[in-house]
Amino acid sequence: MSSKLSTFICQNCGTETSQYFGKCLNCNSWNSIVEEIKSKRFKYQEIKNNKKAIPFHEISSKKISRFTSGFKEFDRVLGGGIVPGSVVLLGGEPGIGKSTIVLQSAGKISHSEKVLYITAEESLEQVKIRWERLNQKSIDLKIFAETNLSLIIEEIKRVKPSFAIIDSIQAIHNHEMESSPGSVSQVRACSSELQNLGKDNNIALLIIGHVTKDGALAGPKTLEHLVDVVINFEGDNISSHRLLRSIKNRFGSTFEIGIFEMIGEGLREIKNPSSIFTNKENIAGVTTTITNEGTRPFAVDIQALVNKTFYSNPRRTTTGISINRLHQILAVIEKHVGIKLSEFDCYIATGGGFEINDPSSDLGVAISIISSLKNIPPLANSSFIGELGLSGQVRKSNNLRTKIEEAARLGIKNIIVPKLEEDLNNHFQKIINIKEISNIQEAVDYSLSD
Repeated sequence: MSSKLSTFICQNCGTETSQYFGKCLNCNSWNSIVEEIKSKRFKYQEIKNNKKAIPFHEISSKKISRFTSGFKEFDRVLGGGIVPGSVVLLGGEPGIGKSTIVLQSAGKISHSEKVLYITAEESLEQVKIRWERLNQKSIDLKIFAETNLSLIIEEIKRVKPSFAIIDSIQAIHNHEMESSPGSVSQVRACSSELQNLGKDNNIALLIIGHVTKDGALAGPKTLEHLVDVVINFEGDNISSHRLLRSIKNRFGSTFEIGIFEMIGEGLREIKNPSSIFTNKENIAGVTTTITNEGTRPFAVDIQALVNKTFYSNPRRTTTGISINRLHQILAVIEKHVGIKLSEFDCYIATGGGFEINDPSSDLGVAISIISSLKNIPPLANSSFIGELGLSGQVRKSNNLRTKIEEAARLGIKNIIVPKLEEDLNNHFQKIINIKEISNIQEAVDYSLSD
């Protein structure tokens, strides 16, 4: 028995309604609700269950054997490599390099595993052009151009790869549904079918997804809950650097990043990111901080420009840090250092425009602001680490030991940090001078003395 039902689905959030509305009641987006026809089938069959619930101690504790993606930076974001049977969702802006990195990775993986690359947006000839430009080599890599979900599933079952790439999920069409490719219903249904196929056959899947104009992954939010790992590929058209950022990871820590550089032959991983975000200049208004992204510490320059304002309200502009964080730091400086900043414009930028979320960068921002205002270079060859409290104290930072180790590795001679609970001076003796301070005034006196 079958009948056709009409439903109205928001293409932004995936909410279903029984009638049309100009505005989605869930996400408040306008003109995003589209009518879709779906077939409803009633199947009466007896399900045989051969599986039974078992206690934890009977589950095999053998370590899952991951395999490498071919890039150490990619493996870091994945939590150590690709887990067999896992489903990875990779999103990013158009032209950022999603197809490039997965094609390069497919070629490297094919030297040890069987790989199937499914292209739903390009022909085989178009993929071959990119392959030759990237100058890649492969051993066991097959490419299949198709948009029909049923034919894709049949080909995956025939080839039986260890790793399959879907480029991209928005271009795949389930012929049993009457909605258009890329719609919420199609994305949800196709992703679910592919996920079940991968889990049942222990095939690792990497699915490429489009992003909306706001930068979020397109399709219903359930798509992100369906997969095991969600990764964003970030960058801009001006800079050649690309960031691979983990948002969700069932097999590793989240908010890990991998750093790549786009060159003529494709993407090249940056193994020493501190070198691209610092210039080691000792000039007024520039300081260096050590920040943590996931488990990785690296150095980033913080630049400040403080200038007399010509407006009734001074301008505050930031690149790489939160504007609200800047307002808070300026208030702390005015209150506890006694410098009136309400008559000055303040511009803050991080090296390479890198976005810093670590609050331990507060001290570096504060010193760079005061350094620019006084036109005095901060203490040479130094790094500043510490979160500023509203009462002017410098609060302790997470992973401080690894940050000091990174500063020492880069050849930094002085590091200004909050009071330590353990004595690290003996450990880093003759490598780096550690200066412990308790408040912002101490840091200013030590690092900006004439």
